[in-house]
Amino acid sequence: MSVDHYTYRVTWSSEDGEHVGACIEFPSLSWLAETPEAALAGVRQVVSEVIADLKANGEPVPEPLAEKRYSGEFRVRIPPELHRQLALMAAEQGVSLNRLASAKLAGKLLLGEVRGAAPY
Repeated sequence: MSVDHYTYRVTWSSEDGEHVGACIEFPSLSWLAETPEAALAGVRQVVSEVIADLKANGEPVPEPLAEKRYSGEFRVRIPPELHRQLALMAAEQGVSLNRLASAKLAGKLLLGEVRGAAPY
């Protein structure tokens, strides 16, 4: 597994006055630097060292998010009243509840974008 396959972010920290490099798969790791490039290089080096330590100790290494396979399904618990409102909205639009929820999660605000799609 390559250190290049992990998910990195570089942001500015006004509190620290520096850029912060982070890796989503290793939330406890970060690196501060004056430039975004140095923050990214620093956190990548730390991730590489941690992976080597984990492997040397026979511990599991987190799978990069980019390499995970997703089924396209997940279960969400919502209040019964919200479930009812969404079911009514889906029925009014002539789409399945799954299609409506998927469109809303995707941020599609225009109801017309949902109507044209085939129900699941």
